[in-house]
Amino acid sequence: MSVRLPRTFPLPTVSVEDAVANQFRLVECVARHFEGRQLFEADAGVVPGLGRPRTTARAEAVLADYFGAPAAALVQGAGTGAIRAALGAVAGAGDRLLVHRAPVYRTTGVTLRGLGVEAVEVDFEDRAALDRALSSGRFRWAFVQHTRQRLADSHDPAAVLAVCRAAGVRTIVDDNYAVFRVPACGVELGADASCFSLFKLHGPEGVGAVVGARDVVERVHDDNYSGGGQVQGHQALDALRALSHVPVMWAVQSRTGTEVADRLAAGEVPGVAEVRIANVQDRCVLLRLDRPMAQAVPGVAARYGAAPYPVGANSRYELAPLVYRMSSSALADAPELADWTVRVNPMRAGADLVIDILRRALRDLGAGAAPGVPVPGEGG
Repeated sequence: MSVRLPRTFPLPTVSVEDAVANQFRLVECVARHFEGRQLFEADAGVVPGLGRPRTTARAEAVLADYFGAPAAALVQGAGTGAIRAALGAVAGAGDRLLVHRAPVYRTTGVTLRGLGVEAVEVDFEDRAALDRALSSGRFRWAFVQHTRQRLADSHDPAAVLAVCRAAGVRTIVDDNYAVFRVPACGVELGADASCFSLFKLHGPEGVGAVVGARDVVERVHDDNYSGGGQVQGHQALDALRALSHVPVMWAVQSRTGTEVADRLAAGEVPGVAEVRIANVQDRCVLLRLDRPMAQAVPGVAARYGAAPYPVGANSRYELAPLVYRMSSSALADAPELADWTVRVNPMRAGADLVIDILRRALRDLGAGAAPGVPVPGEGG
């Protein structure tokens, strides 16, 4: 059988101990910007002089403080809205934007098309090619997706941002699925702005954030002058409350995903031929099955309690382990894996439940023992 999973290079994660420290640090930031009673109050509307609710402005100050950035803006449209707002603040029709040569996340593609920018692809895996592009003088801005766009991508986002900065090229980072999961997000690594969804961090539907350089954030605020476009105070408070438990939750989830991968690689579930941990989109476990039945697995796994599709990929709605197909951008790069590969995210579950659901689902589909020796997930 010729279909194989490529070697993957998972991004580093945060330990539970460090996540606890991050949670405490976040609440310290909250205390610096909110008086106690203000955590139970929320205003609304376009406040004169601010252009947004006072509560929203305080929540933005908390995010800027936590990430060590000059400023932050809360926006509608979740992660997509944040990326759209940031790119719209720095680029327009005909402007060149340096991007990685890989399938782009679909909603990001819509944003690029709508802005009319000229997205120029360079393989970030090829340092020489990246250096040539950066030294050409053709680019003012680059767009970097923190998580992997191709399964086999191995470049260090921090290194890409560093060479861009050294060349005088400013950077916008898509930190969806990365912020709070990895030790440092884009703006903490020197990017001009990080864009991410607060909905993916258990916040309310539709809220996103742009955190970074003051000129970028001020343009985002200036562009978002409509009252109907504001993140209202109660939404901002809701997002902060959710963030207070996200660091530890994600650290536990990352640890559980590693345990699931190790146990599957050890052969606990017949029918699993290969295992990888990968950041596509979220950090997940990829399973290559011993026969082409991947598209049937989510529906069968749902009978035993798995979620057969995501809502926000780590939103407040995600409780049960996710058993689902690979992302569309990953499949665009490797379409041959569609019938063979399933992605699994434990979400709030423990490894025992995930293993049990997969064993029962594959048994129902008639899976036998996988040929060969499974490959461990971490960097294997």
